[in-house]
Amino acid sequence: MKIISFVLPCLLVLAGCSTPSQPEAPKPPQIGMANPASVYCQQKGGTLIPVQTAQGVSNNCKFPGGETIDEWALWRRDHPAGEK
Repeated sequence: MKIISFVLPCLLVLAGCSTPSQPEAPKPPQIGMANPASVYCQQKGGTLIPVQTAQGVSNNCKFPGGETIDEWALWRRDHPAGEK
């Protein structure tokens, strides 16, 4: 009887100290998808030139032949809205 009165409180104390297992938190979605206009510029052989504007920083695409065009203007020119 003395053993039970000693063991039982010890087990209760140990059970109270254990932490319940928690499921892993879901991983946040990955951020950082590449800008399609920038990728397209580089695929066409251009280099990106950052340009400071009143609205912030924009990129121009400069081609080896010297032509410079806004990266999104290039994207829209070569990818019309109705085309899929």
